[in-house]
Amino acid sequence: MEITDLLLLVVVAQSFAMPLSSLEETKKWLLAEVRNLSSVNLCYCFPLQKYLRRFYNLRAGLQGTKTDRSSDAMQAKIREMQSFFNLQVTGSLDANTQELMSMARCGVPDVGEYNHFPRHLKWQNTIVTFRVVNYTPDLKKADVDRAIRNAFSIWADVTPLTFKKLHEGKADIMILFGTKEHGDFNPFDGPDGLLAHAYAPGRDIGGDTHFDEDEHWSKDSDAYNLFLVATHEFGHSLGLSHSTDPGALMYPVYSYSQGNPLSEDDITGIQALHGQCSSPNPRHRKVKPKPDAPNKCDPMLSFDAVTELRGETIIFKDRFY
Repeated sequence: MEITDLLLLVVVAQSFAMPLSSLEETKKWLLAEVRNLSSVNLCYCFPLQKYLRRFYNLRAGLQGTKTDRSSDAMQAKIREMQSFFNLQVTGSLDANTQELMSMARCGVPDVGEYNHFPRHLKWQNTIVTFRVVNYTPDLKKADVDRAIRNAFSIWADVTPLTFKKLHEGKADIMILFGTKEHGDFNPFDGPDGLLAHAYAPGRDIGGDTHFDEDEHWSKDSDAYNLFLVATHEFGHSLGLSHSTDPGALMYPVYSYSQGNPLSEDDITGIQALHGQCSSPNPRHRKVKPKPDAPNKCDPMLSFDAVTELRGETIIFKDRFY
């Protein structure tokens, strides 16, 4: 069955509940989308729309006779995403773009309200409180507390901020683990995909950080590392947006690393908001170094797959890369 026939069957299935004029307009829209988005793999069209709406502010409700405008808007957002991730800007859903969209990532938009330059969202006090509302069963409670504490320490080391844990009441940053719809009208999507999200500084839900309980959380590299994801999300809780630098902690896509996860880009961003440390911090860690390329002739080097993305060679091993 052709994709056009399949789309028309969907329309026919809805016809008894739809006025004739609406049916005809919908058929025209679907046929135009097939023609105008021929460069896009239509099998991915609807997941693509969902991705672009969530992360790139693609307007919902593309309908009626505005087919040219909707196609242009879709392709403009694809180009915006490709530019953000330093992919080849084609405006179509090519293999590298599909691969990027399949990677586990933060649920915060890549564009929009989290840009710290125009709005200067930050906490007005240097003492920021937090509270862990519940715990994941994947880890011991002490391991969760340690990951959270260490994540805040990463940011405290490069700013004047101090983080204080509360055991009850409302804190500036409320931390919880939840699944699917968990009370903020910003649902998670099950295993993999969206790992966590956080809100910019502010009242009520502002600053709060939520982790997807459908993920498997770990204190090392055998699953999603809670410390690394928490440190990233707390960057949002402190006012940072996503970074286009693949080596930055605030890059939206998850990757495992050891040592201090902050890059110069992360430090520049957070200090632009909150300033530098008023005095040298004895706990200060060295900034995340640029990784050395592995020796291609190393007989111990093994991997599962290799691909080119963002102009880089990415090596996959087990669940990580």
